[in-house]
Amino acid sequence: MKITFLGAVQEVTGSKYLIEQNDIKILVDCGLFQGDKALRQRNWDAFFVDPSTIQAIVLTHAHLDHTGYIPALVKKGFRGTIYCSKPTYALCAILLKDTASLEEEDAKRANEYGSSEHVVPLYTVQDAEKALTFFKVMDYDTIFQIGALQIKLIQSSHILGSAFVVISDGKETLTFSGDLGPSDQLIMKSPTHLQQTDFLVLESTYGDRIHEKGDPIKQLGDIVNKVVAQKGLLIIPAFAIERTQVILYCLYQLSMKKIIPEIPIFLDSPMAEDVTNLFCQFKDEHTIAPDQCGDIFHIARYIRTAEESKSLNHLKGPAIIIAGSGMADGGRVMYHLAHSISDAKNIVLFVGYQAHGTNGHALTQGAKEIEIYGRWYPVFAAIEKMEIFSAHADYPEILEWLSSFKTAPKKVFVTHGELESSQALKTKIEERFGWSVVIPKYKDSFDLD
Repeated sequence: MKITFLGAVQEVTGSKYLIEQNDIKILVDCGLFQGDKALRQRNWDAFFVDPSTIQAIVLTHAHLDHTGYIPALVKKGFRGTIYCSKPTYALCAILLKDTASLEEEDAKRANEYGSSEHVVPLYTVQDAEKALTFFKVMDYDTIFQIGALQIKLIQSSHILGSAFVVISDGKETLTFSGDLGPSDQLIMKSPTHLQQTDFLVLESTYGDRIHEKGDPIKQLGDIVNKVVAQKGLLIIPAFAIERTQVILYCLYQLSMKKIIPEIPIFLDSPMAEDVTNLFCQFKDEHTIAPDQCGDIFHIARYIRTAEESKSLNHLKGPAIIIAGSGMADGGRVMYHLAHSISDAKNIVLFVGYQAHGTNGHALTQGAKEIEIYGRWYPVFAAIEKMEIFSAHADYPEILEWLSSFKTAPKKVFVTHGELESSQALKTKIEERFGWSVVIPKYKDSFDLD
């Protein structure tokens, strides 16, 4: 087998790994590059190989940095099969069409506001719908064949449907961690422990840090009560998958225990509403009791239409608005930030990883102003961050997960992390286990033998 790293190397987006075995080509994940302009440009570049020569894509999970390039690849000629778990397909059916719709809206807005060049979307809703016809759902722990390669998905519990991908050519085994979740998530199960692989592709998002400890429900309650006292708005940019549902779970617990007063809570994300409904459908994927699922997720009022969303611009505090995107780099949260970020009564709370080049990263690093659709806004609202909600393992949890391997992998490829995080994790693995660890560069290839 041969592996080529086409994304998520020394950064956290655009996960794509090309596996070649004789005349077989497989992509593990097919993610969108996000962040600064140079990274996003890669989404428009010619693909590394002719997409029509790729027989299959195998997905670890549904997050856009792992799946968001699929419609673009189909547009460029991919006609193979896309293998994933049932929940991953259900999520992709929501995410890819929503992303395409946002692409169309952004292109329309840019053209209306006088872009010097005609702007076209990376792909359209029609492209996304076509891409979904190539999906094939697989059960966990079921071996399927692509040419001479045997492949298996093992439930990993990062988000709904997430899986470790294990590929064997009969001689060597290659395993992809995808995104590795922490061991003590509020609503997701602990990640499955593996015992053997010859080669491992391992994420390193938080390879250089330890998550803050404490009670996330209490911490969120303290922030809610602070904004209540100020009669302000709490704006929470949140990823539609898992993070939004965790926030709703915490708000439900706080409300039931009367730690926070009854104030309006709005979930302004049709996509997040659709994803939330899937949590009640795929009950074996998480730890929420089936009879509580509906009650927990209806703590918020769901905002569907653009008109309803715009009406929140006149909202008086105290109130909570949860909206995407989680890195404040697009979506409806941008409009809420435009109307709230310059008011000192308000709080903006980030509850997930903020990649370099995003508004979320700039704000959490202390930016004094932010550009929203061509206009600059001074930042007077308080900016808070709760990494305790992270759905990624920190380095002690990654090392603990690795300790379950009975034999040392021949090589560990550290990916999906900023360079500092990847280097830190590489050093820690070498020091603790004595394993061979490599940090690949973009388009690096390795023969696995």
